[in-house]
Amino acid sequence: QVQLVESGGGLVQAGGSLRLSCAASYRTFDNYAMGWFRQAPGKDREFVAAITWSGANTYYADSVKGRFTISRDNFKNTMYLQMNSLKPEDTAVYYCAASSFSGNYYRAPLYDYWGQGTQVTVSS
Repeated sequence: QVQLVESGGGLVQAGGSLRLSCAASYRTFDNYAMGWFRQAPGKDREFVAAITWSGANTYYADSVKGRFTISRDNFKNTMYLQMNSLKPEDTAVYYCAASSFSGNYYRAPLYDYWGQGTQVTVSS
């Protein structure tokens, strides 16, 4: 059973930073591309960032480019999302996900496994 567990969410003031982590329970972690998505109340789930299995390539939504950084440590079976210069519009539940596909990382249906999510709230 593959499990993804997010942590690191919380309440932060605008302009602050948070670092999210996603711990994976499976040994074949480096076989999967990984992604972060978020969902704000009343809105659809949206792509935030993705990273290929090796970590060589990263992809970002325009809304977070230059502020967020995705990374992974395949030895620790963990992925990270460093979020800087946070804005109130970044408030959402953040989900990590794993995909066995290559490409189209912004498409949520292509991800095989999902975590339960962690709440990020940015106050103005």
